[in-house]
Amino acid sequence: MPLKSFHKAVLTAATCALVAIAPASAQEVSDSHLQAARAAIGAIDATDRYDDILPQVAEALKAQLIANNPDLENEILTFVDEETLALAARRADLEREAAEIYARAMTEDDLRAIAAFYQTEAGQSLLRNGPIAAREVTQAAAVWQRGIERDLLEAVSNRLRESGLRQAPQAEGETETENATE
Repeated sequence: MPLKSFHKAVLTAATCALVAIAPASAQEVSDSHLQAARAAIGAIDATDRYDDILPQVAEALKAQLIANNPDLENEILTFVDEETLALAARRADLEREAAEIYARAMTEDDLRAIAAFYQTEAGQSLLRNGPIAAREVTQAAAVWQRGIERDLLEAVSNRLRESGLRQAPQAEGETETENATE
């Protein structure tokens, strides 16, 4: 199949797939399903990490505006704080969107089970200690990877030497003629 025809076929297939998926993602989610999703995202603190967005944006805006208008510092501080408080209510929009995303991704029963688990002591322990364990596993995997790389290089180098495809490395201070005469 010529390359141009192949690209056209792939594009057509992708378009058909998107058209088929679009109605499924646009489906309405029941109120009980959304409640289960809200309970799950609340139990796993799914959106907590976004709590600092508005304060960070406000502080950055203050710094930028004050740098450009130092004579208006008091007014800028007051206005940014007032407008930030007015926007705080929009945090609920993120919660609603997150609940809809989770509701479309998982069944109502799964969401209820997730919420129930994370409300247990084991679930709370996972929330508290999971990030620490994940970080330590990542560090252990990095050490393991370096060991695997070292051992694989050594094993392949030995095999190349044994098969006569590569010479043994010279010890420090040896010359090629000294190594060849041994």
